[in-house]
Amino acid sequence: MSSFKEIDLSGVKGVSVENRVSKVGSAQLGKPIDPDATVERFLESLPDLLGAEGLKNLAARVASARSEDRHVLWMIGGHVIKCGVGPHIVDLLSRGLVTGIAMNGAAAIHDFEVAMWGHTSEDVEEALGRGEFGMTEETARLMNEAVSEGESEGWGLGETLGRLLETEKPKHPEAGVLLAAWRAKVPATVHVAVGTDVIHQHPSLDPAALGSATFTDFKVFAGCVSELEGGVVINAGSAVIMPEVFIKAYSIAVNLGRRPGGLTTANLDFIQHYRPTVNVLRRPVPPDGESFALTGHHEILIPLLACAIKLEARRKAGKRFEIK
Repeated sequence: MSSFKEIDLSGVKGVSVENRVSKVGSAQLGKPIDPDATVERFLESLPDLLGAEGLKNLAARVASARSEDRHVLWMIGGHVIKCGVGPHIVDLLSRGLVTGIAMNGAAAIHDFEVAMWGHTSEDVEEALGRGEFGMTEETARLMNEAVSEGESEGWGLGETLGRLLETEKPKHPEAGVLLAAWRAKVPATVHVAVGTDVIHQHPSLDPAALGSATFTDFKVFAGCVSELEGGVVINAGSAVIMPEVFIKAYSIAVNLGRRPGGLTTANLDFIQHYRPTVNVLRRPVPPDGESFALTGHHEILIPLLACAIKLEARRKAGKRFEIK
């Protein structure tokens, strides 16, 4: 027996399991499927709980937005491209299920290299000691020259790089998000912080042109956000740049009397960081919207979401989308 006073539990009153409010029921449980089941059957087999429920609800909201001709905007970081899911976003673009792309500078570089040559992403530790990290000549020369040329015409970075990929006849055009946006005439914007990207360390960079072009893209992006009424914003893999750019664009929209109500937002990443949580999921959404935090590997989560979106779009309409 303890030498300290114990509480007497004899007076504790129980409640019936029949009267207790339960958060999980048998109808929500996952359903095992055969190994040769369809993707549709697999998605239906997921539990209607937590992340799985969120993924299916987000897909339904994307499909609903497009069926009502509302906008769906993807904001992406570099890891999304270099982990191999760019083609899934390209596919959604080609089907009319994405109406705008915004990315940071790293995503643009990885996207450009994958489309042009079919490979990207250096071994930083291996190259850094030799002073060769980020020193790829072709990437910097082509992109920096294009930025200067595009800026002289009043173009932003996204449009400039899309045109460059079209004219350079890349080896893997099917993998290029910027190229797909260019071909689909969908706004694609690139938002850079000077010094963060490997092409900034080359003598071919015109910093004034870079700043002017990315500012043009900021204004294009803010225009997209101002038209997001009832639409969807998905932030995938950008922990700082895109959430910060988004909240400023949102503030501009509100200031100009164009607050996008009924907004659905989502953040897809390994970790739910502070800025995406507050700037994407929390601050712009209440009281008439909804947000989803889906945590996991991009190379698994984004293909699953893309499949779910296409299935929901097929259920919604058929007449507006070419679902192959």
